[in-house]
Amino acid sequence: MDGTVLVADDDRTIRTVLTQALTRAGCKVHATSSMVTLMRWVEEGKGDLVISDVVMPDGNGIEALPKIAAERPGLPVIVISAQNTIMTAIQAAEAEAYDYLPKPFDLPDLMKRAARALSQKRKAAMPDPAPREGGDDLPLVGRTPAMQALYRLVARVMNADLPVLITGESGSGKSLVARAIHDFSDRRTLPFVIVQAAELQGVDGPSAVLSRARGGTIVFDEIGDFDAEAQGRIVRMLDVLPATAPRILATSQQALAARIEAGSFRDDLFYRIGGVTLSVPPLRDRVEDIPLLADHFLARAERDGLPPRRLAAEAMALIRAYRWPGNVRQLENTLRRLVVTAQEVEITQAEVEAALGGTPAPLPRSDAQEPAERLSSSIARHLRRYFDLHGDGLPPPGLYDRILKEMELPLIEIALDATGGNQAKCADLLGINRNTLRKKITDLDIRVTRRRKLM
Repeated sequence: MDGTVLVADDDRTIRTVLTQALTRAGCKVHATSSMVTLMRWVEEGKGDLVISDVVMPDGNGIEALPKIAAERPGLPVIVISAQNTIMTAIQAAEAEAYDYLPKPFDLPDLMKRAARALSQKRKAAMPDPAPREGGDDLPLVGRTPAMQALYRLVARVMNADLPVLITGESGSGKSLVARAIHDFSDRRTLPFVIVQAAELQGVDGPSAVLSRARGGTIVFDEIGDFDAEAQGRIVRMLDVLPATAPRILATSQQALAARIEAGSFRDDLFYRIGGVTLSVPPLRDRVEDIPLLADHFLARAERDGLPPRRLAAEAMALIRAYRWPGNVRQLENTLRRLVVTAQEVEITQAEVEAALGGTPAPLPRSDAQEPAERLSSSIARHLRRYFDLHGDGLPPPGLYDRILKEMELPLIEIALDATGGNQAKCADLLGINRNTLRKKITDLDIRVTRRRKLM
């Protein structure tokens, strides 16, 4: 790797780690905790690559992108951020950052992206992001790999001239993803029209829908539930779209491929709406995001004028353990109800139990009977999503070790939690030597606290 890298981050540890890694790789590095200093370096013509945090004491890394582009067209910028929301990913994409990585990032992965950036010359200057309407209060919150993968795909398809099929269980956030694609796209000032099957009835049904959309976005809500007549009307409508055609999105909680095999869904319609498929993960596949979502919903309730509330540690543990069959929508409704009914500022374990109808079991018996099949299917789904992120290309080399490392961290953390922080029991549970476990805890920077196991 050859070149000069400008690193801007207010975290001293991150600056040190990146400086050492990039220097070992053969780069010259200038590191700072100040956005003002970074911009001075850029103006002075220093640097072949910028790696910048978003939130800095004296500025914002994403807001600085247009200024960097104006001063140094073609200078690649990799944005890293602990603000792991869909808005951050989309804003980085809109401002044409070379790449975006959520914190905590995988250092080898970042180094490979930096090497690619240094070897490529940007051909276009970064335009100033167009203003958007509305706020950033979308509960698409999460640091898990599943949500980060979704953010990246949304950012990539946002302005692509392709239909998008958004799949996922009821309450998982499909409508929110559709809304985000519209609100952050170049069609944001045009209508956003959600279409039910009944609105396509009659001779003038499809033309009325197109008239309402006016080149904006049409969303066929739960298209898997549309009957054969409605499906046929959509096919005919899509075949005669006007020159100023609206963007076509569709949501479905049903497996459309299975419905095609059963003869209840038209394959020609599937091909017309499935240009890109986005899969929204169920809440049980991103348990680590539940505390973030809980804090988000409690804060939003307070902004809406409801009493301020927080969850007791035991209450949060119960919420994490629950399976949430209604997904994010059920979590939001439950927390909003608890905000109103709680007796004190701190929501107690007993109040959560009452809201959920009793102490929730972490896993239903049916899931516990088939762990291997369920686990392998889940891993395969996430791996496929990771490969899809790279489009026609392949992930960076070293995938085997990287995937094992990413699985090892949550495995040890969950095992430690299940054994109450007892390292001897945890080592026995994992089937490894206790000294090996201690080394992995140190290498992976896992904080160990003794806790009472949740029964």
